[in-house]
Amino acid sequence: MENRVVPFPSSKNRSNFEANKPFVELEQLKYPEGKYRTPEVIDQEIITEWMDALENLPKKLRKLVENLSYECLDWAYRPKGWTIKQVVHHLADSHMNCFSRFKLIMTEENPTVRPFDEKLWAEMPDANNPEVSTSLMILDGVHERLNILLRDTISDDWNRTFRHPEYEGSLTLSWLIGLYAWHSNHHLAHIKQAIEKEGDFTWDD
Repeated sequence: MENRVVPFPSSKNRSNFEANKPFVELEQLKYPEGKYRTPEVIDQEIITEWMDALENLPKKLRKLVENLSYECLDWAYRPKGWTIKQVVHHLADSHMNCFSRFKLIMTEENPTVRPFDEKLWAEMPDANNPEVSTSLMILDGVHERLNILLRDTISDDWNRTFRHPEYEGSLTLSWLIGLYAWHSNHHLAHIKQAIEKEGDFTWDD
């Protein structure tokens, strides 16, 4: 194989990289699993993989957080980011909405689903409660029901559509299950990140 010499970046390029480095690092902390991207082709194999991710979320989440102290639950996953307890409560809030959205899409023609302000919800007293067991129980129940619903869904239903005020045009049920499978892994990665950093990040960073 031919040896190739890779030129060292010019001083201009190096300065641009250094200037953008904090932004790049913050984006990596925000999206450790990358951003959600819809596959070009969504087949039954991919949908099954997504259903498995949703089914396994409560078990994986509980394993990560159930033995953490209240102090550890206050660790943030990035500078000025949510704490572990806020992430757990957010997952419960979000996936309760997820379940109702799935049922609306399956029973109505192209319904419009309501968004919610997740940032404001994360600032409410219940979302800052150090006792996360209630949200873990919510996720246990919601995901058990969701798993029954999705595993019994016929293939034609994956093409059912809905509208969301933050997106243009109609979206499909298959797109939505992919989003929430990604969302599950996205926040599991945040919690792992916070545990690995052991409280390095605060709102003063």
